[in-house]
Amino acid sequence: MMKLKATTPASITQYTKRAFLIVSALVLVGAGAFALKSQPAAADQYDDKIASLQADMARYQAEADRLNAEATTLANALAQITNEKNALQAQIDVGQAQYDKLVIQIADTEKQIQENQDALGTTIADLYVDDSISPIEMLASSQNIGDYLDKQEYRNSVKDQLSTTIKKVRDLKAQLSQQKSDVEKVLAEQKSARDSLAAKQAEQANLLASTQNDEANYQNMIKDNQSQIAAAKAAQAAIRARANSTGGGVLVDAGSLAAYPWNESNCWMIGYMSEGGAGNGLDGHGYGCRQCVSYVAWRVAKETGVYYDTVLGNGGSAAYNLAQRGYQNLGRTPQPGSVASLWGTSSAPYSSASSPGHTAYVEDVSPDGSKVLVSQYNYNYGSGYGMYSKMWLSSNFFDQYVKIK
Repeated sequence: MMKLKATTPASITQYTKRAFLIVSALVLVGAGAFALKSQPAAADQYDDKIASLQADMARYQAEADRLNAEATTLANALAQITNEKNALQAQIDVGQAQYDKLVIQIADTEKQIQENQDALGTTIADLYVDDSISPIEMLASSQNIGDYLDKQEYRNSVKDQLSTTIKKVRDLKAQLSQQKSDVEKVLAEQKSARDSLAAKQAEQANLLASTQNDEANYQNMIKDNQSQIAAAKAAQAAIRARANSTGGGVLVDAGSLAAYPWNESNCWMIGYMSEGGAGNGLDGHGYGCRQCVSYVAWRVAKETGVYYDTVLGNGGSAAYNLAQRGYQNLGRTPQPGSVASLWGTSSAPYSSASSPGHTAYVEDVSPDGSKVLVSQYNYNYGSGYGMYSKMWLSSNFFDQYVKIK
């Protein structure tokens, strides 16, 4: 009777040596391909720079907010614009750093994909040759049963590692796709930030030209608008407080909306005040151009074909007044295609005792209803007043929704 050898021979056959080398190579390639949480130093060096720029951006915006609470003077208005410009420039610089980092990561990911694919090609070829040997031929060429089992074990190891590496290549390709998508997003944000910065620079130039950089001229210019300025300050304070209490927002798009007829090209902001437009800062329908209710009235007209001149009132009353005209009142339950209103400082639908509030158009709602994607004008997201933005906010940010579409 043939005695079976139960242990592996001290001398590994040439077959198993080659299989062992293949497995080792795959393990090393696989490990290298997925050390992605630790990016190359060239990409890592941008992290500190991005964090520093984001801190600068927050500091500039905080200073602009502080000046917002101060007395209405030309010096304060110019300082506020300067801080908002600085915040926007920091945002542009952050975007550039993020872009540069992603470019390095994309190149590294593409290199790792190629290395993995090259290793797979060699290994698949070797495995194909080995698989062409039948189990009987392998057994016949083995010194004993133990040698045969060794060969089988290593063959199975190669197959398992092959499957793992193929999966890693697929995952790398998915990551590459996400990185390229992130680059496109950064570039879009860069364009919006540059548009916003250009608008702020134009605003500063208009303010200086209108006042000839003289405090007396500035005070004379705004004397008839003091109540509007106070109301605008109260509205912005209420918006900021509500946003903070409901979890803040996530900016999706911002800057200027070319389709809206009263954008930076023909309506400029001096502080809180709309200037130009169809005359006296108005949009031709009774609303201040580049103000929230002007945008919503325009959007309602676009969706329904009816332009409601003056009747929407201020931002806090827009949804309420639309409901009075037969549109479905959704209460606090948002739906896409609805107008949303923040009532302001009042706890009831807009009244003269409350601040002007805020209004926006609901583009989308999250599956669980907790978030709304809104488009709007004059939500101060960090680049000053009278700017377009699209962002996700808590559905609790608004007090009332009215379906118009």
